Amino acid sequence: MKIVVAITGASGALYAQRLLDNLDPAEHEIHVVMSNYAHQVVAEELPEGLQLPPGVAMHNLKSMNAPFASGSNPPDVMVVIPCSMGTLGRIAHGLSEDVLLRAADVVLKERRKLILVPREMPLSLIHVKNFELLLLAGAMILPANPIFYTRPKTIQDVVDTVVGRVLDHMGIAQKLVPRWQAEKE
Repeated sequence: MKIVVAITGASGALYAQRLLDNLDPAEHEIHVVMSNYAHQVVAEELPEGLQLPPGVAMHNLKSMNAPFASGSNPPDVMVVIPCSMGTLGRIAHGLSEDVLLRAADVVLKERRKLILVPREMPLSLIHVKNFELLLLAGAMILPANPIFYTRPKTIQDVVDTVVGRVLDHMGIAQKLVPRWQAEKE
């Protein structure tokens, strides 16, 4: 599977790191692109910086030469994690001023999987209307809302509850979070 992981300037760089930690470059072609402000957020939130697994390709935000920037070579899935509301709004309105936004546009027009992981609250009516536009266009919105029935004990455990759901929707097997089980009678 060809996968694009886009990281924006919303807080939540650990979500992106854990997703990358759980994608296997030996099984998938993985590309990463970061918005301008994502670099600052990563520096603040990940003391060791973003750790790319060997075999993962990083692309310059302003280069339209990335292999996923054309409908003739679209990715199978693109995940924007975390997704700022600014990026979400630009995607919703079809703006393609850089390779991150162009890739999202390509994924939508080619009817591939676009998964957006917003992490902002509260939501304004503008945010909700942008959600609506994206849902109508075929995107999937998975807000970074962790679950607690698994009784997470660490920040990573909490993050993994979100990343596990992202992997599920990407169609990639995950063992980060146990499945909900019916009560034993």
